[in-house]
Amino acid sequence: MTAPAAPHTTGPPGTTRMTVMWGEAARGDERRVTHAQLIASAARMLRSPAGRIQVAHEPGGRPRLTGPARGLRVSLSHGDGVGAVALGRGPAALGVDIEPVRPLPATALARRWLGDTPADWIAALPRHERDEAFLALWTRKEAVGKARGHGLRRGGLTRPVAVPADWPPTRPPGRRLPFPSGSDTVTTVVIPAGRTRAVLSIAVSGRPAAPLVADLGDWRTVAFR
Repeated sequence: MTAPAAPHTTGPPGTTRMTVMWGEAARGDERRVTHAQLIASAARMLRSPAGRIQVAHEPGGRPRLTGPARGLRVSLSHGDGVGAVALGRGPAALGVDIEPVRPLPATALARRWLGDTPADWIAALPRHERDEAFLALWTRKEAVGKARGHGLRRGGLTRPVAVPADWPPTRPPGRRLPFPSGSDTVTTVVIPAGRTRAVLSIAVSGRPAAPLVADLGDWRTVAFR
C-alpha cells in the first residue's frame, strides 16, 4: 500500500506538532489497513524502511511502534469502514477515535452510556444533529481514555464527558488544527471519509502548556510538506 508522505512534526520553537490521518477501509479489513497506514506514515516521517517497523502494544493496550519508530507517540482507531492514526514526538500522549456517521438511537444510547446531562443535551438538539452529537461525545470519551493509556477500562467507561462548548463541530479551515493550551485537551471535527462522513476526536494528555498544532489529512490523497 502506498501512503502519502506524513507531515513534519517539528515547527516553530515552542510548538509541538502531531500528524492525524484518516481514511476509508474495506469492511472487515479496517484493522490491517489502519496498522499499515500507521507504519507507512511513521516510515515516511522518519525516512526509514517500513519493514523495520512493527505495531506492538503495551500491557495496558496502548499501541506502540518498534524499531526506528519506537520513540514516537501513536494512537489508532478503526471500525465500520473507517480508520484513523495519530503520530507525534515529545512527552504528549495521544488518543484518537473515529466513527462513521450513521443512524442511531442517539438519546437512548447517551442515557445508557453517558448519563442524563449529555442525554438531555442531545435530546434538545434538532433531530438531524443527534447522531453526530452522540458520536462526538462517544469518540471524545474513547480518545481521552486512549491518551491516558487505558481506553475504557479502569473507570473509563463511566468517566463523565462534557458536552462541547461549540456545536456543531466543523472541519477546521485548512489542514492544521490548533489546540488550546493545557495538559489535557480534546477536540472533535466532522470530516469526509471516502464516501461517508465521520466524527473524529483527538485527545492529548500530559503535555506541557505550550502551543500544539495537529496536521490533518485523508490518508489516500494528502502529501504534507
